[in-house]
Amino acid sequence: MKIVRILVIDDDAVACEFLQEALLRAGYEVDTFTSAREALDVELSRYDMLLSDIRMPDIDGLQFLRQVHEKWPQLPFILMTAFGSLETTMEALRFGAWDYISKPFSPEAIRAMVQKVLEVREFQEHWIKGQPEDQQEPQFIGSSAVMVDFYKQIARVADASASVLISGESGTGKELTARSLHQLSARRGKPFLAINCGAIPETLLESELFGYEKGAFTGAGHMHTGLLEAAQDGTIFLDEITEMSPGLQGKLLRFMQNGEVRRIGGYEARHVGVRVVAAANRDIDEEAMAGRFRSDLLYRFVVRLQVPPFRTHKEDLPQLIESFLKKWGYPTVRISHEAMELFMTYDWPGNVRELENVLRQTLLLSPFTVILPENLPEKLRPPRTAGASVLSPLETAERQQILQALEITTWNQSRAAQRLGIDRKTLRTKIQRYGLAKEAPSLLFSKK
Repeated sequence: MKIVRILVIDDDAVACEFLQEALLRAGYEVDTFTSAREALDVELSRYDMLLSDIRMPDIDGLQFLRQVHEKWPQLPFILMTAFGSLETTMEALRFGAWDYISKPFSPEAIRAMVQKVLEVREFQEHWIKGQPEDQQEPQFIGSSAVMVDFYKQIARVADASASVLISGESGTGKELTARSLHQLSARRGKPFLAINCGAIPETLLESELFGYEKGAFTGAGHMHTGLLEAAQDGTIFLDEITEMSPGLQGKLLRFMQNGEVRRIGGYEARHVGVRVVAAANRDIDEEAMAGRFRSDLLYRFVVRLQVPPFRTHKEDLPQLIESFLKKWGYPTVRISHEAMELFMTYDWPGNVRELENVLRQTLLLSPFTVILPENLPEKLRPPRTAGASVLSPLETAERQQILQALEITTWNQSRAAQRLGIDRKTLRTKIQRYGLAKEAPSLLFSKK
């Protein structure tokens, strides 16, 4: 059994002793430092996790986090503070913290958080195990309590052979859940085949699933192996299973009962060992009660997983945006505080898929390296109030340029005025005219 090594940094020696005692009781190996500068001289890759206070005299926790994250981005990092706020939390997550806890906290609370973060890390390590770097599949992004609980559910059932039914709204990641189940199981080296039951006509769907013999019907000039056979020892994913016709539901039921496949036009039954994972956008229990989905087929699915809608874990939004920007190659794009507030207050009915679409659209249409509220789609922006002044296109462009300069210079008016080619007094007048106000720092995502 691997010993987990944890490094604790807090300028309060009593706090270090408290944390060391709490974590030693859980079986972890713990080292402590009262200075982040001293901790930077240690080979931090030897540790499985870092815990650091934020307010420290030499190098504060956020500065320490930034330096660590640059060298070891996968090293779990928990920040602690007695001065918690929404802004501090967002900044901690923005710089790569895996979690954040406010002081004072109990020994049980910190042990539970450490265990949770280690479980997430284990999930991610299992996900990429054995995959070449250029062939890694998409991953879940998010470290909120909602997503961590969901990761635990996946991990518990991944290596079982039981059939799984995944429910969830459109865009939440049902196929990604199915792929996670496959990759975390002993079947990971075997085929993973997916088919959308709602996108294929019934007759074609049957032949795709079960295959057919040569001459089974007009145009069947050769034998065709179905997906159930082709996925031998692996996983087949049936998306939108509620769109499957009642007749085909019956044939799928027989297969799930006895594991035998009979090709269309053939007589020989072949035994196939394949795990069936299905997904449904509709409420499958309502479909069964209405007689549109067979109850006996529904009961063949031993495990039910519900993918959380994005609105229940919007605290993962900064992490998701950072992931998308890095993936698409936008190394210097900033999201202004005002724009981020609009991202956070929107309900995202299309879930993560809608977020990805909105972000792509915004990046393509915005001429600036700072994303402002004006650059976002209309649906994210609040409606104009009656009597509100409407800026001309020229005024709108000027406001965007001024706000961009202020964001880039972190609201240093002298540097912003110099960048804009105007004097500081003129800049102050325009800031007042356009109702600009300095708020929390904008989000800067840089390509690692």
